Amino acid sequence: MSRPPETVGPVSNVTLTLARARLGVWPLVFTVMAAAAPLTVVAGGATAGFAVTGITGIPLGYVVVAVILAVFAVGYVAMSRKVLNAGAFYTYVTHGLGRAPGVAAAFVAVAAYALMQIGLFGGFGVVARSLIVDQLGVSAPWWVWALVGWVLIAVLGGRRIDLNGRVLAPLLIGEIGVAVVFAAVQVAHPAHGHLSVTTLSPGNLFTTGFGAAVATAVAGFVGFEGTAVFSEESKDPHKTVARATYLALAVIGLLYASCAWAMSVATGPDQIVRRSTAEGSELIFNVSGPYLPSLVITLGRLLFTTSLFAALLAFHNTIARYLFALGREGVVPQVLGRTSPATRAPIGGSMTQSVLAAAGIAVYVFNGWDPFTRMFFWLTVLGGVGVLTLMTATSIAVFAFFIRIGHRDGVGAGRGLLAPGVSALALGAVLVVTLQQSAILLGLDPASPLRWQLPGIFAVAALAGIAWALLLRAWRPGVYAAIGLGANNAHAAAIPGPRTNAATDTSAGYGVGVRPR
Repeated sequence: MSRPPETVGPVSNVTLTLARARLGVWPLVFTVMAAAAPLTVVAGGATAGFAVTGITGIPLGYVVVAVILAVFAVGYVAMSRKVLNAGAFYTYVTHGLGRAPGVAAAFVAVAAYALMQIGLFGGFGVVARSLIVDQLGVSAPWWVWALVGWVLIAVLGGRRIDLNGRVLAPLLIGEIGVAVVFAAVQVAHPAHGHLSVTTLSPGNLFTTGFGAAVATAVAGFVGFEGTAVFSEESKDPHKTVARATYLALAVIGLLYASCAWAMSVATGPDQIVRRSTAEGSELIFNVSGPYLPSLVITLGRLLFTTSLFAALLAFHNTIARYLFALGREGVVPQVLGRTSPATRAPIGGSMTQSVLAAAGIAVYVFNGWDPFTRMFFWLTVLGGVGVLTLMTATSIAVFAFFIRIGHRDGVGAGRGLLAPGVSALALGAVLVVTLQQSAILLGLDPASPLRWQLPGIFAVAALAGIAWALLLRAWRPGVYAAIGLGANNAHAAAIPGPRTNAATDTSAGYGVGVRPR
């Protein structure tokens, strides 16, 4: 069998480089929080958690997950200061555990985020259809509105990242404002005139279905970890990524817990599961509607729709940058590592994700599958399980990395060892329980083979990544040696002139003084 060539031709510095210094702290916060889609989680995720698991302790679940992820963020941020690369999870696992596990992590990341984004198209299509029918009386199938969103996402995905941030910021501020107003109204009008904190009791969370409840909560936080994905495009990334990560986590953790608790106050703790099951995402509007002008409720429904759109755009940008990082190093076709000379957006990765999303929508339309339960709920929850797996692996990788370099380059044992060690144990435990309770999580019959086939997608992706890495080692050793080293090494492989040693040059943030194993 002949070996593929090491490169596919000359590549310019421009086409292998993302835009520099475009995102400050708050624009980066807006970008990653948009992926978390706060109003979507509050209106849809929290009620789904109550309904699917039958557990009333969902508000406390958000608090528990926020604490675990805060511990995870300590090691994650410490690693981001050593390795600046749009590959994030992929790069960190590579530097901590080796090249083959790193490529496996990249394949899992692309699968997880792609599932999240494709699933969101189902939710967007359904919610947009309902809004348009109610407000304009225009009726069209859900997939028509999904495709309208798809076109807008495809266009914005090729634009400058700071333009995307300016689109996301007002939408995000609006949806958070509406969620806070709704929560305040609900707390001011408690069921039976009694302000209950029952749903914050540990006994109502740590019970049968705990794993499914926490996994639902984890899915709501997916996106905050994207700060590292945009590190190459951030101003002073060593500080920006850290601040944005902690700010995003704190804001959404507080918002989710307080809003989920407020809904339980408005319905009464004994009715929250029943009403969530019966009313779904309409519950937040139903319990707030009697006490607010209809215009505010309409605005809330509009922002619920734009929340889904914002999340679609944010996940599209994340996937495009993962594909860019892999293409830049030659792990996948190098065309995916090209950026637009005009906007410096990762145009190859963006177009690829647009094609994947269109194919996903087409599959659901062709088979007549339910776009809300089987597309929106199943795929976004599955994506959350994939990211939970990546976070667990990344915690182990960060611990291994700082053990490996010994002196830890100014990173203390608390940040470099203790935090990632604790988060690896905590996230690993949550992952195990989640997989054990996957039938509850997905609302499946315990005997259904889908309970393990659906999460098994990530096992297949990981094995495919390892197999591909081993083939690269045999066929393209130069590409294999460059895995995880980032832009400097990719340039050196393709551009004539002096070469930078990416393994030791930390000035651009692509190396950390050691090569991946």
